Amino acid sequence: MSPIVTVQDAVTAFADFMEPTDAELDAIEREMPAILADVDLLDAVIVSLDRTPSELDARRIRRARRQVLAERRSLANRTSGATGGAA
Repeated sequence: MSPIVTVQDAVTAFADFMEPTDAELDAIEREMPAILADVDLLDAVIVSLDRTPSELDARRIRRARRQVLAERRSLANRTSGATGGAA
């Protein structure tokens, strides 16, 4: 018969000190438009993986790429404005 032993890492993995801080949550919230744009781009690419991309697929991918670049630019401008540095 083998004894049942709790693993300390598993017990403390969800301790209060492991939660994200308010600053980390704010950073995630600021980056959320860029994250969602990346998800849309991945969706567009995944749809076209198992077939020859149609013109509509190509447009969707181009539009998603433009949106990703716009969101990243916007994020970089907001970040550089907040810290006072140049991007």
